[in-house]
Amino acid sequence: MFSGFTGIPREAKLLIYASLLPSLAYGMFFTDIPYFLTRIQGVDPLFMGALITLMGISTVIISIPLGAWADRYGRKKLLILGNIISATDIAVFALTTEPVFLIMAALAEGISEAGFTAASGAMMAEKAGDAIRTKAFALFAFASGIAFGLGSFIIPVVVVFEWMGFSSRDSHILLYVILALGALASTFIMLKVSESKTLKKDTLTIRNILPKKSRGILVKYVTAGAIVAFGAGLVVPLMSYWLDLAYGIPDSVSGPIIGVSSILIGVANLAAPYLAKRMGLVKSIVVTQAISTVFMVLMPISPDFISASSIWTVRSFLMNMSNPLQQSMIMGLVAEDERGVASGISGALWRLPNALSTSIGAGLMAAGFLGEPFFLAGGLYVVSITLFWTFFRKTRMPEEMGRK
Repeated sequence: MFSGFTGIPREAKLLIYASLLPSLAYGMFFTDIPYFLTRIQGVDPLFMGALITLMGISTVIISIPLGAWADRYGRKKLLILGNIISATDIAVFALTTEPVFLIMAALAEGISEAGFTAASGAMMAEKAGDAIRTKAFALFAFASGIAFGLGSFIIPVVVVFEWMGFSSRDSHILLYVILALGALASTFIMLKVSESKTLKKDTLTIRNILPKKSRGILVKYVTAGAIVAFGAGLVVPLMSYWLDLAYGIPDSVSGPIIGVSSILIGVANLAAPYLAKRMGLVKSIVVTQAISTVFMVLMPISPDFISASSIWTVRSFLMNMSNPLQQSMIMGLVAEDERGVASGISGALWRLPNALSTSIGAGLMAAGFLGEPFFLAGGLYVVSITLFWTFFRKTRMPEEMGRK
């Protein structure tokens, strides 16, 4: 399975290792947080959706400045700072129900996400090099996807804590804090990675914050990405909430189901380099996303929980197989010294529509409209895929130039 992934440099591997514990923590956090806040902490569903939206808005506002900062003053520094903040945030969400503190934690989570997104993609592209960039991104996505899925599987540990005498609320809090500490420990691995060597030499100002050499490519890329992000936000962050509303399934059951999807996504990422080699990077992205859209619209008409879970797993498997391919593609097309800000821009303009639509999806679900978010998402996916193919169907990556 891993025979095609030899030759990945040591520092690229360190970045992969450093992602494991944070991904484990965030697999639990993002799977469980809608259920935890509403069912365990008693937070109003609309406020829960607003908090998730606020995370996205915070990410959007700070992503571009952080990306530009990282391109000049240090991507490693930003990666470490983002990890420390994100680990702390997970504990804060568990330990308080005060609206002000939850809002502050949501804002901080957005900042940490922006920092990690801006720094990690740029550093991985640099440490791996063009020849095996797609393989490195695929292995990175595999490792984080497996860890993210295992994070969902950890949620039933709350039952073990309950057997030990803890209340349901205290059991959840204990799990959140333990995983937050684990994520924080990964900082020591990040410290072993050297700072980027392709940093810009000029001083960051308002006038030069946006990339100039990569502007055209980025406009096309983020336009298509923003549309699919809005569709995804209607349902993807809310699956534990939707399964509870649709089938009365608690998070101790829905968590592992979503975890299976994440693990299979990780496995699917291993096939991404092979698919790109056979079909080309752009065509591989379009084909996998198009087929997954069919399964998206089948979700709300599934007859039972088992069918819905199976359909969701297949949808996730196909849709997310394209993620490392897209990351490799944009990092291969933009200028080396603009990769940080390019990651920031693409992350921000994906996260904003994704976050805005989450509150819409939560509102629709709370009002009893359980099918409409999926149908809307499917339609938006079709528009995005069509635009992406129109923009990039003739694009060939640097590593594809020698192929016939």
